[in-house]
Amino acid sequence: MAMEKGLYQAPQGIMAAQEPPLEIEIVDPEEVKIGVDGQTLLDIKPEEEEDDSFDDNLAEEIPEGVLQTIASELIGLIDADVAARKDWSDTYVDGLKLLGLKYEETTEPWAGACGVYHPMLAEAVVKFQSEAIMETFPAMGPVKTKIIGKETQNKREAAMRVQEDMNYRLTEQMTEYRPEQEKLLWNLPLAGSAFKKVYFDPSLGRQVAIFIPAEDLIVPYGASNLENAERITHQMRKTKNDVKKLQAAGFWRDVDLGEPMNVMDDIEKRKAEEQGFSATTDNRFRILEICVDYDLPGFEDENEIALPYIITLEKSTAKVLAIRRNWYKDDILKLKRNHFVHYQYVPGFGFYGYGLIHLIGGYARSATTIIRQLVDAGTLSNLPGGLKARGLRVKGDDTPISPGEFRDVDVPSGTIKDNIMLLPYKEPSQTLMGLFNQIVQEGRSFVSAGDLQVSDMGGNAPVGTTLAILERTLKVMSAIQARLHYSMKVEFKLLKTIIADYTDEDYEYDPEEGSPTAKKGDYDDVEVLPVSDPNASTMAQKIVQYQAVLQLAQQAPQLYNLPLLHRQMIEVLGIKNAQKLVPMADDQKPADPVTENQNVLMMKPVKAFAYQDHEAHIAVHMAAMQDPKILQLLANNPLAPQLQASMMAHVNEHIGFQYRINIEQQMGTNLPAQRTDDMGEEEDINMTPEQEAQMAPMIAQAAQKLLAQSQMQAKQQQAQQQAQDPIIQMQMQELQLKAAEQQRKTAKDATDAQLKMKQLQIEQERIQSQAKIAAGQIVAQSGMNQAKLKAQTLQKGGELGMQALMAQMQQSHDDKKQTKDHVNQHVMSNKQQPKKETKE
Repeated sequence: MAMEKGLYQAPQGIMAAQEPPLEIEIVDPEEVKIGVDGQTLLDIKPEEEEDDSFDDNLAEEIPEGVLQTIASELIGLIDADVAARKDWSDTYVDGLKLLGLKYEETTEPWAGACGVYHPMLAEAVVKFQSEAIMETFPAMGPVKTKIIGKETQNKREAAMRVQEDMNYRLTEQMTEYRPEQEKLLWNLPLAGSAFKKVYFDPSLGRQVAIFIPAEDLIVPYGASNLENAERITHQMRKTKNDVKKLQAAGFWRDVDLGEPMNVMDDIEKRKAEEQGFSATTDNRFRILEICVDYDLPGFEDENEIALPYIITLEKSTAKVLAIRRNWYKDDILKLKRNHFVHYQYVPGFGFYGYGLIHLIGGYARSATTIIRQLVDAGTLSNLPGGLKARGLRVKGDDTPISPGEFRDVDVPSGTIKDNIMLLPYKEPSQTLMGLFNQIVQEGRSFVSAGDLQVSDMGGNAPVGTTLAILERTLKVMSAIQARLHYSMKVEFKLLKTIIADYTDEDYEYDPEEGSPTAKKGDYDDVEVLPVSDPNASTMAQKIVQYQAVLQLAQQAPQLYNLPLLHRQMIEVLGIKNAQKLVPMADDQKPADPVTENQNVLMMKPVKAFAYQDHEAHIAVHMAAMQDPKILQLLANNPLAPQLQASMMAHVNEHIGFQYRINIEQQMGTNLPAQRTDDMGEEEDINMTPEQEAQMAPMIAQAAQKLLAQSQMQAKQQQAQQQAQDPIIQMQMQELQLKAAEQQRKTAKDATDAQLKMKQLQIEQERIQSQAKIAAGQIVAQSGMNQAKLKAQTLQKGGELGMQALMAQMQQSHDDKKQTKDHVNQHVMSNKQQPKKETKE
């Protein structure tokens, strides 16, 4: 339909009133405003530069007087925190001497008396350090990864990249990491607590994780953990040159700190003495870095809430060097960031844990006292002292007599024996020796430092028995190992966050060989964990556990993933390239069916993938299994049953995939769990109970349809196979011949029957005709006989009649003649009798 034009035009001025002119204002070359009637519709402003002041040093903006007040307040609180833990520190200081790292020159009870320390404490510390470092820091690196959420091929590759990247950083890039870890593992069992500080070091351009002794991290009394501590003070030492570097870089305020003050606490002195250093001076500044919730003047929160800050100051001068925010820039809740990791040996009543000094320090002190007494008793028994007569003189009596040496003696009177009396020193007491052994045994057993007496068990002891003994012996160590595992997990999470923040969004380049390094997105998909096992503290315990599983697997190998079990055991043994020694199906890539047959024959793992042509693969695999040449070559191979089982297992994989495809075809849709990633590998998706209940009836109907279709196809295939079988064909031909013979016999029998029927009909007709003729003859003969009989009867009757008449006439004559008297009586009878004879 065409559009009609209006009859009248719009009046002039209406359009102008409806569309006011557009106003464009150029404020400057980078800002433009567009509007109508004075109203701005669009304001194009230059992009604002990103505000980088969030990480600035706030101390630069606060007056010096306020900073002095802040420093004085915090130093007073920190001194109170140190005083609150004095008993703990005193016990720690006294216990450090029991390590026996330095031989003590004693003067009591005499100069040169025994000054040895029993090595119970040092032995337990060395064993813990050695076992823990081997468990937590193997040669391949201390980090393993765990995929977050649904596992896909891309996530598996990302997890491998993250694992390789972090292990490279911790073993190669962060050269200080392992030494710092070993220091931590030495101090942890002594003090009961040790700490790691994880942060990004701008001077190194990378992340660092440094060890902090327990005495250098101060928290208030009543704090239970680092997360809810009101303040955390890290006490550190910096040389004058280090302070100048940080001030020149703008990280700290450029203020004059003067000269360092020579102040050392008791723990520092004791550690220095044990190491053989002179603990008199320390030309380093004592810097206090305090993570505290503080209501900072000039930066108050609108809700008057104390916010988390990091305040750095020098203790002797009480000068603030830096104040920085301790929350993430985009965190609207302004939650405190944690930079410290707490390692605990045995948790105690308060914040700090208990170490060996607290747990077996009394045992170590008692053992040291007793061993000194035993040694001194032996010394006095072997080199006894005594009394001598005043006039007795021995040349060189100030020096002991050497073996085989004889000296001249001046005896005033009598014999030498009468002028010398030995003091009654006893030999070392057996009772004291038994007590010493008991104390040492109890101390060692408490910390599981005693060696397992494997010789006490039989050589054929079950693995379960060995495992039970190991578990009982190493129970305490296993618990400590579990705490160590947890703390390392927290530390790796902090390292992961820092590494991800300073990692590129994408790969810079693709290497010609190998895979690219990890990108930032890779760290978002995985979780980093220590490689240590919290359930097994030593390699021996792990090996025994795996041996127990292998024994169970021998009883029912079909229930276990043996390649995975062997690979894990090889990894526990510390052997590299376990994936090459024990290849697994998960490591395989899609291959053609012939290559898969070759891999099976070479005892290599094979794997089916969802998108493959399963019918074609099954046909090729079954053809290889039925090939007579292959069967003949494998006839004498002892591994033939295993090869056949491996091939059938792989065929079953294809059968399972094909069955799923057939079910989906019957349903007309894909099952929820049948999804593939970009590598073509299936992903398992968990269905809710409602989804499963909804899908089950549909799958059941599809399964019944598929069953009926398969049964029909099976019958058809069976018929076709039978038709193609030579024996079946011969049998069919025999059956056909028999059928033809039977048909011929049937036809002959039918013909014979027809002939017999005709013969019977003819015979019947003949019989009938003969019967008719016989009947006619009989009738004619009967008629003739009747006529003859009638004639004979008539003739006989005539003769009899004549005879009767003659007899009657004779009788009558006789009668008349005989009696004339009786005529009248017999008249009537005589009249009837003739009538009767006449009738006859």
